[in-house]
Amino acid sequence: MEKVSGVHCMVGESPTWHAAEGAWYWVDIPARRIWRLDYASGATRSWQTQEMAACVSPAARGGLIAGMESGIFHLTLGEDGSVAGERLAAPPSSELFEGMRFNDGRCDRQGRFWAGTMFMDMAAARAVGNLYRYTAQDGLSAPFVSGMLTQNGTAFSPRGEVMYLSDSHPQRRMVWAFDYDIASGTPHNKRIFLDLGAQQGRPDGAAVDADGCYWSCANDGGRLQRYTPAGVLDREIALPFAKPSMCSFGGPELDTVLVTSIDHGTVSDGWPGSVVLLRPGVQGVADVPFAA
Repeated sequence: MEKVSGVHCMVGESPTWHAAEGAWYWVDIPARRIWRLDYASGATRSWQTQEMAACVSPAARGGLIAGMESGIFHLTLGEDGSVAGERLAAPPSSELFEGMRFNDGRCDRQGRFWAGTMFMDMAAARAVGNLYRYTAQDGLSAPFVSGMLTQNGTAFSPRGEVMYLSDSHPQRRMVWAFDYDIASGTPHNKRIFLDLGAQQGRPDGAAVDADGCYWSCANDGGRLQRYTPAGVLDREIALPFAKPSMCSFGGPELDTVLVTSIDHGTVSDGWPGSVVLLRPGVQGVADVPFAA
């Protein structure tokens, strides 16, 4: 396991592999910062944004698509460190109001962007979060899932016929699976995939490997967990921080996992808030750029 040098995040989130660039991108939400790691050289750089970006994905036309405080944005990252943001869509104010923002998100296997919202004060436990789909052709959908506390864990099976979604709030700790209509981009047949109420870790961000297994970051549990498509825990990897937040497969062979974390402010050994790379011995599935 290798720590990415020179990187510390308050709330590291949403790593995504940009195959065309051979690099990972991720965000530090409260710092309003986007990070990039070049796989070949190990070089990192970052950009400052005007709003908090919570989830990002490469866009086919260049730049990134992002779920932010006030909507879905296209971001152009300048060589001079500047960020130009174009807001593409936003839910009505009755669905995205003060104290809320977008949270976890990623593209499906066809390049549609999925992202959900949450009320930022988790202690308030307000079940007002929604899950949306955005495409350039159809814009922002009506919510497909509502009543979420802390939307997280969005991922898709290798062929895209199953969609996963979690609620990582301490009062929920659930992961659901949906049958996913690839042609229309519509999830249906919602069912419980994992009920993790009895374990310490909460199911935060996730990724799927080439075998169709679901890798979940056990936030507060300090582990990366691999579940088979049948929902059976078959592997755990101990991590050097208590609050892993999201994982992403990448590298030329898709055999390296980048894991972000949250600095909870209680340990001073330099690991909380760090970003690590590990090689679990399995291959992942490439992240698909937003098909703009």
